[in-house]
Amino acid sequence: MPNSNIGNKNQKSRKPVVLMTMGAQERKGHDYQVMTHKYIVPLVEHAGCVPVLVPTCCGIEDLEQYLDMADGVYLTGAGSNIDPALYGQENQTPGKAQDRDRDLFDLPLVQLAIARGLPIFGICRGMQEINVALGGDIYQKVYAEPGFNDHRENPDDPVDVQYAPSHSVRLKPGSWLRDLLQSDDIRVNSLHGQGLKTLGDGVEPLAHAEDGLVEAIHAPSLSPFLFAVQWHPEWQAAQNPDSVRMFEAFGEACRAQAGKKQQSKSQSIA
Repeated sequence: MPNSNIGNKNQKSRKPVVLMTMGAQERKGHDYQVMTHKYIVPLVEHAGCVPVLVPTCCGIEDLEQYLDMADGVYLTGAGSNIDPALYGQENQTPGKAQDRDRDLFDLPLVQLAIARGLPIFGICRGMQEINVALGGDIYQKVYAEPGFNDHRENPDDPVDVQYAPSHSVRLKPGSWLRDLLQSDDIRVNSLHGQGLKTLGDGVEPLAHAEDGLVEAIHAPSLSPFLFAVQWHPEWQAAQNPDSVRMFEAFGEACRAQAGKKQQSKSQSIA
């Protein structure tokens, strides 16, 4: 006879499942779907979640099935820009790589994840995807906009220097992020040429750079946990208490979602 205690133990120890969409990369004539190691590690080590890497090259036919298994969605940075046609602009950076397959997967993913109440955490490109998915747009060249600083890294610097803290961001007074990090401002790295311009429907700023550029967002009217940042907290996250707290907060939101799903499943069986 099966031991019922084993089933109960497995339910209690089950970690939340988080979707991570991959991006396109060409290597020696072959097309790859890739995800950088640095994004995966803090999701496992600090958020306590199980990553499911999702290819974006096969369309959205299976998107609902992916979401059925998910307790959260994690949208990472990438070396590509969002196609400006998707937010009503002409392309001002034709020399920069694009990944339209990821665009056409992630934008509906954001919308459907919100409809399901799934926690969402976005980083860099991921934050821009969330904004575009909700009807916002982007500064394609922040460095060319009057009044804004150049937020790009020096391509000739070693990686450790590129990802080192380079400027401060001011956290919104009274916000949950300010309470989470227990600080009015923090130092962050900066490796982006683009940034949020018009905020999407329901999107609210949580932090600004010294030049006024939006550096963190949430959407409390749309989702119990939708949080995104323009910097890169995944970089050496274990050495940065602010990064650890952010990944822990996302993990807790995903655990809460997993608990709701399990409770609903148990009630339907009963």
